[in-house]
Amino acid sequence: MIALRWIVLVGMTGALVLFPALFEPVLRPFAPAGGPVIYDRATLAGLTASHLMLVMLAMVPSTLIALALAILVTRPAGAEFLPTARMLANIGQTFPPVAVLALSVPLLGFGTRPTVLALFLYGLLPIFENALAGLRGVPGSVLLSARAVGMTPRQMLVQVEMPLALPLILEGIRISVVIALSTATIGSTVAARSLGEVIIAGLTSNNPAFVIQGGVLTGCIAVLVYDVFGLLILATRRPAATARIRSRG
Repeated sequence: MIALRWIVLVGMTGALVLFPALFEPVLRPFAPAGGPVIYDRATLAGLTASHLMLVMLAMVPSTLIALALAILVTRPAGAEFLPTARMLANIGQTFPPVAVLALSVPLLGFGTRPTVLALFLYGLLPIFENALAGLRGVPGSVLLSARAVGMTPRQMLVQVEMPLALPLILEGIRISVVIALSTATIGSTVAARSLGEVIIAGLTSNNPAFVIQGGVLTGCIAVLVYDVFGLLILATRRPAATARIRSRG
């Protein structure tokens, strides 16, 4: 069943990106009479690449900063900064992405930069909270064993804490990336190139066929990314479980 789902998702995504004309018979009933059926002002392949680039440009720094904050506040020297770190991570959730775009356009101009800023801020909280929970959830007995064999704090973090916390960290990244994939569509309202361009063109021209193309393609990519992260999480949970069993033994 899972294999069939992947075949369908990959096939539909690839066909929409590379051969959108194949869907013309299906989308024709949704297009206005005499109007275009397949979006042709830009290639869907190019818009998809730009869409994914927006997400990557936002999620890489968001992940690095959120992880750094989580590591800082779980160290004895940085524990007192937890309220401040939480406040910083919550900034993106306090303001909707549309509000961030509206506020940042006068400073950053139209295009990619305000969109990346909005996605970056919105992605901080899930990654930070999951990383915090993962690092705090490392069993005390495991840490005690690591100290007993002479590990330094740095070695404990890299070789023990991070591997055990990795499944939860990846879960937080997955949440943020999937949200960013969906939210990036609004970047087209400030002239950022994304699949939102297709959706907005459909809304402004009263052409549901365009809206369906942009929406279905965005949804398929989001589900594929969600599933890929699921496989990564499953792969990292097995070594973590083995490490716990060995520590107890």
